[in-house]
Amino acid sequence: MVKAIEAYGIPVVHIATVVPISQTVGANRIVPAVAIPHPLGNPALTHEEEKALRRKIVERALEALETPVDEQTVFEWK
Repeated sequence: MVKAIEAYGIPVVHIATVVPISQTVGANRIVPAVAIPHPLGNPALTHEEEKALRRKIVERALEALETPVDEQTVFEWK
């Protein structure tokens, strides 16, 4: 599906808990997530810390959308 969407010129970012799977399906822009049960959060953090973590990941994904890529690229946020 990623390739089909990008074929229309629409960039796609996978926020992925398992990066190799995103690479296998052909995602060009990949942002690693935190963990499988909590991809965009960490329940061990305070509310404020978790909100900051989520913001960091989503902002990195938005940066990835704006970045031209020629091959699969992993955009680390850590």
